Amino acid sequence: MDVEELTELVASTVKHDPLVGLGAVARLRAETERIEAALVRRARNNGATWPQIAAVLGVSKQAVHKKHAGRGLLGGRS
Repeated sequence: MDVEELTELVASTVKHDPLVGLGAVARLRAETERIEAALVRRARNNGATWPQIAAVLGVSKQAVHKKHAGRGLLGGRS
């Protein structure tokens, strides 16, 4: 998703129809999850530890490990 699409989604959250806004929030959430997973994978591949990633995300290392370690996206590292 490019910047224009993200901008349009954010703008649609303030439209008069709350259902349109909620649909946009759902799409934004999915895109944010995708970006987070890719960045966690890159961080791990660059040597970042689970505690470092957890600190940046503001969650426990157990939470970030549970969410991202089993996805098969980390090049075999867990």
